[in-house]
Amino acid sequence: MSNVLNWDSTDDDAVRHLRALAMDAVQKVGNGHPGTAMSLAPVAYLLFSRVLRHDPSDPNWLGRDRFVLSSGHSSLTLYSQLFLSGYGLTIDDLRAFRTWGSRTPGHPEHGHTTGVETTTGPLGQGLSTAVGMAMGARYERGLFDPDAVPGTSPFDHRVWVIASDGDLEEGITSESSSLAGTQGLNNLIVMWDDNHISIEGDTAVAFTENVVDRYASYHWATHEIDRNEDGSVNVTQLFHAMQTAMAEKSRPTFIRVRTTIGWPAPHAQNTAKSHGSALGAEEVVATKVVLGLNPDESFAFPKVLIESVQSKLTGRIEQMRTTWDTSYQAWRSAQPDRAALLDRLRAGELPAAFDSAFPSYAVGSSVATRKASGEAINAIAAIMPELWGGSADLAESNNTTIEGGKSFLPASSKVPDASPYGRILHFGIREHAMGAILNGISLDRLTRVFGGTFMVFSDYMRGAVRLSALMQTAVTFVWTHDSIGLGEDGPTHQPIEHLWSLRAIPGLSVVRPADANETSAAWHATLSSHRPVGLILTRQNLPTLATAELARTGVARGGYIIADHGSPLVLLMATGSEVQLALQAHLTLAAEGISSRVISMPCLEWFNEQDQAYRDSVLLPTVRARVAIEAGATLGWWRYVGDHGKVIGIDHFGASADQGVLFHEFGITVEAIVAAAKSSLGA
Repeated sequence: MSNVLNWDSTDDDAVRHLRALAMDAVQKVGNGHPGTAMSLAPVAYLLFSRVLRHDPSDPNWLGRDRFVLSSGHSSLTLYSQLFLSGYGLTIDDLRAFRTWGSRTPGHPEHGHTTGVETTTGPLGQGLSTAVGMAMGARYERGLFDPDAVPGTSPFDHRVWVIASDGDLEEGITSESSSLAGTQGLNNLIVMWDDNHISIEGDTAVAFTENVVDRYASYHWATHEIDRNEDGSVNVTQLFHAMQTAMAEKSRPTFIRVRTTIGWPAPHAQNTAKSHGSALGAEEVVATKVVLGLNPDESFAFPKVLIESVQSKLTGRIEQMRTTWDTSYQAWRSAQPDRAALLDRLRAGELPAAFDSAFPSYAVGSSVATRKASGEAINAIAAIMPELWGGSADLAESNNTTIEGGKSFLPASSKVPDASPYGRILHFGIREHAMGAILNGISLDRLTRVFGGTFMVFSDYMRGAVRLSALMQTAVTFVWTHDSIGLGEDGPTHQPIEHLWSLRAIPGLSVVRPADANETSAAWHATLSSHRPVGLILTRQNLPTLATAELARTGVARGGYIIADHGSPLVLLMATGSEVQLALQAHLTLAAEGISSRVISMPCLEWFNEQDQAYRDSVLLPTVRARVAIEAGATLGWWRYVGDHGKVIGIDHFGASADQGVLFHEFGITVEAIVAAAKSSLGA
């Protein structure tokens, strides 16, 4: 990249039209956020036209930089650059902003609009996801080209972020930015749109700390860009700050860019009105006059201007691609084994020994499912170098440590087992940031990542989990200590409502295995697909109930028959630690001459995906006597038990006591299941 900006009248003209597009798009639909897109037009244009390594003709280019618009409400900031750079968005797409079926929804959606690297809008998520992207980039470099001199590898790229005041007010960005500083992510550059305005007016009503000093304390390099005298962005200063950031060797970079929201609207600039509503026809006209544009034209962008901008960009891209392609081909020739690994990962293929890698357990053995999960992780890690992960400071409890994997930390770290390419992630006690970082890592689709905490703290990370489900990132959430079975820690740590709360998230698979073989099978099914999964695991030991073969087949289908007795009169369905109770009740009922079927249902989402014939073969439609057993809230089970069924669970908070005492006191027992089965039969 040239260190000379060479900004000319063409660039000024492009920025003027970009500001007008932001006004026009919001004015047409009647709602949206014009002010930030207007003031950020020169910032985004400078990045896309002069600095960002990208190729509109190849949006998934391996060597590209990533851009994250953390302030997703200002989606027009991104859409207008995708339009102008040649990613396929048209003026008609901008006209259709925020309308049904358009490629320009209100907030950027990954997988919906070409060029959108991640879904943003919930404030704080974008910046935190970008931290994950930067961490993922470093790990991938370690997989493919660990010995290259920094800045010379085809796997060296940067992650650029535009963040708002609101992003930096959200606690998740404090979590993730602190970790980014500890990690020394010099490939991460955040530009803060410091405009002092939010929906409620001046941010001084709630946001008064020195943000730059805060980021300096996180061990970030910091820069401050003041406005020009007329209130516009100082593009020259910003360009030089970007260059300095790109030369940074050991720290992420934070650039404060002082802007004027809504600039240069005569009456709306620097007001809360310009943040979240259309400016109004009169103000749009007046602003176009100030900009020197025809006030009678809407969605105007001269073809010759577009061609001029794209011509300059094409020339820059061609130089970048030539340099990168040469480096990439040299790497492939020099490192054929690593090139083969890259090819396998890009194709989404699993290693040849995948199916046989998983541990199995003898029926009757006793293992906590969190322990079985840890054993599965280590068995798979031996053949899948792309598998890595960690915990929110609970690795010993979650069993998430890859033995011998080394801690993912910069070379400057004093931690004894530190390696910049380590496989063990340490998130600290930062559950929400962990979730977003996992998403950022996963978006590249080259590695498989997991993160653990106690199930009750899944609440702390729900915003990121929801985005994982929305984007279908292949993240594995390891949530242990899954019920009152954790015992003496008491109601603050005992999940009650969490299973059904998580099952309510569309696109998230919630898997609660009954034993060690089901846990191993759950990991097999999880890594065989590319979607988010929450593994719900016990603290306490559980007896191994199913053979490895039965579990492998049954878990993949979400629910299966684990025990049958003649023609069943009653169906007993359970998950996790309660399957053993259902099996004991099954034997008690048989002794009394009542035939029953026990169904283990580790994943209701996977079960619901099966065809009707399979579901009916398991949950016999002719058998209306049914009991569901799960040590959690009961509210969702009525769908499965029907109007004759009974549900055994817990719809109140737990208590501090031994887990055996708690199950007895709260009525989750064999005796209760037998009584419920008889009651259902008599209904």
